[in-house]
Amino acid sequence: MVFRDTPWPEGTPCWVDAMVPDVQRAKAFYSALLGWRLDDQGSEFAHYQIAKVDGRSVAAISPKPSETAEMPAVWTTYLAVTDVDKMAAKVTEAGGQLLMPPDDVGNKGRVAIAADPSGAVFGLWQAGEITGVRISDVPGALVWNECMTSDFEGGKAFYAEVFGYHVEDMSSAEFSYATLKLNDRPSCGLGALPAEVPSHWSVYFGVSDTDSAVAKIRELGGTLNGEPHDSPYGRMAEVADDQGVPFNIISVHGG
Repeated sequence: MVFRDTPWPEGTPCWVDAMVPDVQRAKAFYSALLGWRLDDQGSEFAHYQIAKVDGRSVAAISPKPSETAEMPAVWTTYLAVTDVDKMAAKVTEAGGQLLMPPDDVGNKGRVAIAADPSGAVFGLWQAGEITGVRISDVPGALVWNECMTSDFEGGKAFYAEVFGYHVEDMSSAEFSYATLKLNDRPSCGLGALPAEVPSHWSVYFGVSDTDSAVAKIRELGGTLNGEPHDSPYGRMAEVADDQGVPFNIISVHGG
């Protein structure tokens, strides 16, 4: 269990949100599955819904703009930065693309949306009133983030150059995966995908029991995208909510 009320170190995945076609449906799904309570931030912030566990922010859901209706709904990972404008420039200098230029979100913070050279989309978040997740590594909260890329070597070089990660390659004959570390602590992961699979960032939410959570997901109209399996870090499964938004669950203790 991790509590934090101050800005996260630069390069740390600090926030996740999803823009969905039906916000009320998403609220019902995630509240039933993960125990979230959601606070509507009002019309000034497009009815952005901040999810909380034990009164602490863990994620957010917002309405999907009509102009993006053709795009699939996804969970977006935001990496903490101390200066969005400076980091946005570093992203483009390293071969990435800026999809949304830096902009203020009232007094909540400053944000930009970018893509790495392989097309994996991520956000940059400069803390204001919202510093990021305030609890993690418990059921209902964020546990892990990883970039799955069709250019593994290029991804390692890009993220190390932009965010200063130390890359610890854990690859074997069976898989290619690296841990991206900050100050000698794992911050997020980077894994290889076949060239035909679009690169993307993935999120992992904690649950008390993965198999029970899978059953609940099915009951709520969600889907299982991969059979639950054990890992050294907990039992996990690839799933999607009842609107097709993909995410991962992993068993954790605490809460």
